[in-house]
Amino acid sequence: MEAKAKVCLALDVDSLQTAKKLVSKLAPYVGVFKIGLQLFIKEGPKAVKAVQDLGGKVFLDLKLHDIPHTVSGAGRAIAALGVDIFDLHATGGLPMMKEAVRAVEEETERRGIKKPLILGVTVLTSIDETILKNELQTDLPLTSYVRHLAILTKQARLNGVVASPQEIRLIREACGKKFVILTPGIRPTWAATASDQRRVMTPKEAFDAGADFIVLGRPILQAKDPIVAARRVIEEIEGNQ
Repeated sequence: MEAKAKVCLALDVDSLQTAKKLVSKLAPYVGVFKIGLQLFIKEGPKAVKAVQDLGGKVFLDLKLHDIPHTVSGAGRAIAALGVDIFDLHATGGLPMMKEAVRAVEEETERRGIKKPLILGVTVLTSIDETILKNELQTDLPLTSYVRHLAILTKQARLNGVVASPQEIRLIREACGKKFVILTPGIRPTWAATASDQRRVMTPKEAFDAGADFIVLGRPILQAKDPIVAARRVIEEIEGNQ
C-alpha cells in the first residue's frame, strides 16, 4: 500500500464548504478523510456524501459509546452511509461491540454494499498514566489496559483498534499481523506537539512500529500551505527527509 493510502486527514472544521475545499486540494496526498464530531454535528450525513462525491474515503470518527441496542442502531445507520471506517469505544464492553458488528454485517449484506472497517478506541491520546490512575481509577498500567482492550475488540470480531502509536508494538504482538491499527497522536518532525496529546510519535516512527493508518489534523490544517505540509508528511513516511 502506498504511503498516501495510509494517511487520514482529520477534517476538524465546522463548515462543509471548508471541508470540500480541503478534500479537493488534498485528495492527491491523503487516502482517507476523517469526519469527527465537530463537522458531523454541524453538517450531518451531508459531510460524508460531500467527501465521497469528491472521491475521498471516509473514516467516521464518532466514537460510539452507549447501550448495545443504541449502538446497534447507530451502526446500521453508519453502514448505510457507505463509509470506509468507523469507530466505537472498546470500554463500552463486549456485548456492545458484538451488537455493532452484527448490525453492520446484516445491514451491509441487505444493501449489497461493502462492510466498513470497525475499530475499537482503546485509550485516548490525551490520557496518560496519571489520569488513568487518579481520575479514571484504573489500577492496571496504561499499556496493560490498552492491551486488554485490544484483545477484547478482537474477541468481539472488530477489525482493529484506534490507539496511541506508543502502544502499536504491544497490540501487534497481542492481536496479530492482520489486526488493523489506526493511530492518532501523530506529529511530524517539523510540527509542534499539541498540548492536549501526550502519547505521540512522528509518522515514520508510527509506521516503523507497525501502524496501518495514521491520523493528522493540525499539522496540515494549520500550515501556511496545507498541500506543502501534506507532501512533507508523505516524504517523511517514505524516509526522504
